[in-house]
Amino acid sequence: MRRFSCATCAPAALLVSLGLFQLGCGSKKAESTAASEANVQPGFFTVPSNQTAHLKITQVAKASWGVAVHTTGTVDWDQDHTTQAITQVNGPITRILVDVGTPVKKDEPLLYVSSPDVANAIAAYRKARNRERFNKRIVDRMKEMLDHGAVAVKDYESSVADYNDATTDVQNSVQPLRIFGITAQDIDQAEKQGTSISTELAVRSPISGVIVQKLISPGMLIEAGQTVCFQISDVSIVWVQGHIFDRDLPSVRSGDAVEETNPSLNRTFRGAISYIGSFVDPTTRTTPVRIVTSNPGGLLKKDMFVDAVIQTGRRNNILVVPVAAVLRDDKNEPIVYVQAEPGKFAQRSVTIGPQQNGLVEIASGLREGENVVADGSLFLQFANAIQ
Repeated sequence: MRRFSCATCAPAALLVSLGLFQLGCGSKKAESTAASEANVQPGFFTVPSNQTAHLKITQVAKASWGVAVHTTGTVDWDQDHTTQAITQVNGPITRILVDVGTPVKKDEPLLYVSSPDVANAIAAYRKARNRERFNKRIVDRMKEMLDHGAVAVKDYESSVADYNDATTDVQNSVQPLRIFGITAQDIDQAEKQGTSISTELAVRSPISGVIVQKLISPGMLIEAGQTVCFQISDVSIVWVQGHIFDRDLPSVRSGDAVEETNPSLNRTFRGAISYIGSFVDPTTRTTPVRIVTSNPGGLLKKDMFVDAVIQTGRRNNILVVPVAAVLRDDKNEPIVYVQAEPGKFAQRSVTIGPQQNGLVEIASGLREGENVVADGSLFLQFANAIQ
């Protein structure tokens, strides 16, 4: 704490200092005021009564503030809305339609594969369908002959069983076609028109989102169910992986609102705690938390760092003063000016905390009910320095 005593100052120095503080007031008036208040306590300095009207005095008061936990985090894709595009057939890639950063919709084609699997599936369906039709004609004939007593019942029943087996084969052969996106109607229509079904198969996007990884190249031979072609993510929502120290952990709950910022992005992102880890990271000695965050415009990128402020549900009664009451000394340490009695002030060092709604927390250095200078403290600092 820096203390100043007017009692040790020469009258001429007091005349100079008070004349500067009054900013143009008459020197005779300053001289008479200084003479009347020359005998003050050590550590205090006085302000003429005609100048105190320009100062706003406020009391140190308690306020109920929500507890905010500050941490940092790393942006990650939302794993609940991120998936891989995997082909269902074997064969070489003939066409690639998208690239990294391309927005896609669900079921939109991403690439085409020329696959013998498609031709084999079509052939299997046609064989099964022809056998079904053939066995249907046999059943109809056997039924007619049975009605005339030309065949035994067991022969008719055998033909019906063969027909049922053929129908089952048709149903089984349709399943691969459905995987390839080909319907039986497509094949029947192609046969009526005398055209063939293309064996070029589209690999489609399983979700709507953005291509965030491309893992294939033109002409590449891919394997069904094995080759990952693309990674797709809905980047309108991202995860921020944060870390909470032990001292803050009791204050944090799932669902707490979070505000996130990045120095390079001139905006605030909002999210909420969705997961609190059940273990402590042995390297950082912190507990991981997951923050589900809205990402308008896709501004937050994977592995980007952000500063996060978790607004917890806990509240603390703390001492606060207006932000304008806190100044900095020549060592850049926070100070305030305390009014001991009307016209008599002292400079005091304080420890400050976070700010909220124009107020700042005083962690130490003041007591509840003390009077501090809010507006005009800068002039006091100047007057204090020259006394």
